[in-house]
This record gives sequence, structure tokens and C-alpha cells, in this order.
Amino acid sequence: MSKCPYCKKPVILKKTRKDARDYPPEVLKEAAGKVNGKQIMYSCPHCECVLGFGFFVGGIGEGKP
Repeated sequence: MSKCPYCKKPVILKKTRKDARDYPPEVLKEAAGKVNGKQIMYSCPHCECVLGFGFFVGGIGEGKP
């Protein structure tokens, strides 16, 4: 299980249906950008520190939100 490097509390990237009760909260995700290119910022749900950034090219044509 992953831990936040700042507050040392456990976090997971995405919960599944079976993980809903016993697992720690999901990492917060904020997306910004146009339909064909988006940047995503990941932050800790406990201390709200930024954990990292991601970028993907795609959009509605490829079935990605």
C-alpha cells in the first residue's frame, strides 16, 4: 500500500467495489485542459499536498474523458 511522502498516511490511486470499506481514501485528482490534451494533478486526501502530475492525449474520440 502506498503512503503519502509528506504525512505518511496510506492512500490508494483508485478504489474498486471490493475495496470500498477497508481501504484508505483515494488520491484526489483534478483535470484541466482541452478535449485533446489534459493535465491531471494528484494530491493527498489527508494533507492535500501535491503528489504528482500526469498528462494524456486523447479525448472523446478515443473514449477517454
